[in-house]
Amino acid sequence: MRKIASLLWIFLLSTFFCYSQEFADIQLDDWIYEEGIAGVQLMVNGDPMSEPIGTLGSATFQIAFDDLTLEVRHPKFLFIHCTHDWKNSELNPIEYIEGFMEDEIEQYDHSFNTIEPYLHYHAEFPNNNISFTKSGNYVLYVYDDTPDHPLLTRRFMVLEPMAAKIVADVHPAVDVNTRYTHQDIDFTVFTSIYQIRNPQQSVHATIRQNGRWDNAIYGLTYHSGMAAELHFNYTDGRNSFPGGAEFRTFDISTLRSNSDRIVGISFVNHHNHAYVLQDDARPYSAYESRGTMNGRCYYKNRDLRNENSEDYVFTHFTLKSEYPFNDGDVYVFGELTGWRLLDEAKLHYNKEFDFWETDILLKQGAYNYQYVYLPRGSSQIDATYIEGTNYETSNIYYIFVYYQEEGTSYDRLIGFQTCSIVDNEH
Repeated sequence: MRKIASLLWIFLLSTFFCYSQEFADIQLDDWIYEEGIAGVQLMVNGDPMSEPIGTLGSATFQIAFDDLTLEVRHPKFLFIHCTHDWKNSELNPIEYIEGFMEDEIEQYDHSFNTIEPYLHYHAEFPNNNISFTKSGNYVLYVYDDTPDHPLLTRRFMVLEPMAAKIVADVHPAVDVNTRYTHQDIDFTVFTSIYQIRNPQQSVHATIRQNGRWDNAIYGLTYHSGMAAELHFNYTDGRNSFPGGAEFRTFDISTLRSNSDRIVGISFVNHHNHAYVLQDDARPYSAYESRGTMNGRCYYKNRDLRNENSEDYVFTHFTLKSEYPFNDGDVYVFGELTGWRLLDEAKLHYNKEFDFWETDILLKQGAYNYQYVYLPRGSSQIDATYIEGTNYETSNIYYIFVYYQEEGTSYDRLIGFQTCSIVDNEH
């Protein structure tokens, strides 16, 4: 009976992948589709600060999210295999999934002693019901009961058990025009464990800065090399990122007193409110060293040790600027917004006090953030317009190397490395 059900799901899900736009506007990216879904985490081996990448056959992923609507749901999840540049691969689910094609999220808990009640859903994969058999890029698709009712999507990566070695170097840009504002990422991939016949066509690399996918560099091919040694070193800027500035911080892990950069806490109309110290635009400021989490956030309630005791807080931001933003919009940005431009994170001008402001409902914890600018008519985020940019900034870079083996139609993830300009100072 279980085998028949699995075969039925293969047919249904194959149909779903072919005609997904008929059911919903599914993004092969990190996305939330339903109002009230918040606090999403995709972890590896229980580490809340981990990058969602794990080794095939050994890593365990955990998906967790809160539902503030308290609606009775029957969430399920499935996997979508993707190419190196995050398009739907040509693989049928039966080619990369073992077991059922989908699984249920059966575990949930009620929040403990919170003003904003919520249900906390969580599940692990791979498990006895579902697992993947190939490396590469994946999108976790979580939906409510049927695939035409999406809740969220999250990207994750599965690495080959025998991964290629990558040696990376982050340094000020080679271009004299951007030397003090940008960072170049050069790296060498040692591929002796793979017999790669045509690396120029079959090997591609991606560089990601911090948690962002919108400005990631895709499709890099090696510049030079020798047998089993591929060099990705360039002088034309194709491997270059603006350094930006160190992220700003605040801490709302306690609501009993002000903590890091919190200047006020209140309880109004049955909701918690926290007020972040007013920020100043700093496009031309000199580099300022500051220990940060590179845009990440960490959920925690310092006042209670119980599970799911983190409350939700309307967190207020204010930005002072000496010049107006007439030709675009300003947003709070970072993992706290899913690295996206959210409507609620868009700042509005307060004429009475001459600053820009917004508030976002956030789960208790420690946060990094920055202000980004979106010029009117553009879809490209500018993280330097308000924050400035310096080559010294301690960004974390993630390097992914993919290989499409001859005779196959999918991209294997054969190498992964993290690096920072700070690494070169030690």
